[in-house]
Amino acid sequence: MTKINRQQLVGAWLLASYVEQDMATGVSSFPMGEHPKGVILYTPDGYMSAQLAKGERARFASDDVYAGRADEYEQAGQSYLAYSGRYFVDDATGRLEHEMFVSFFPNWQGQRQVRVARIDGDMLYLAPAEPMPFNGGLKMAYLAWRRAPAHPALEATGSLGAGRAA
Repeated sequence: MTKINRQQLVGAWLLASYVEQDMATGVSSFPMGEHPKGVILYTPDGYMSAQLAKGERARFASDDVYAGRADEYEQAGQSYLAYSGRYFVDDATGRLEHEMFVSFFPNWQGQRQVRVARIDGDMLYLAPAEPMPFNGGLKMAYLAWRRAPAHPALEATGSLGAGRAA
C-alpha cells in the first residue's frame, strides 16, 4: 500500500466496487448495484474525468438522446454519476483533490472535493475526506478502481495511428 503521487495516478482505472456507508446507522449499500461500471481517467497534464453507472441500465424507447420520457430521464439520472475537471496531488502528503469543471449533478460544479486515496498494486481506493449527503443521509462512499489494461491498439504501436477512432 502506498501514498499516491501524480505519476502513479496517471492513466485509466475501471470501477471494481462502490459502497456507501450511512454514518447514522452504519448500514452499507450499493448505490450503483453490486456490479457497477465506471471509468476514472487521470491525464499527465492534470485533468480527470469520472463516470459511474449501474451495471444494468434500462434503454430509452427512442434512440434520440433528447426525446426521452420524464420517467426514463429520472431512472437514467439515478443510475449515473459523472464529473470532470482538473485534479491536484500533493506528492509530499498524498492529498488528492478533484475540481468539478462540469458535473452531472449541477450542485458540484465549481467545487473542489478532497479524496482520501491510496494505491495498492493495481488497485486505487478513493473516498471523500468527510461524509457527504447521498441518498437521503450523510454517508461515506468507498470506491475501488482497478488499473485498466493497455488499449490493444496502443500495445503494438504506441499510438492509435492516423484515422483510427479512440
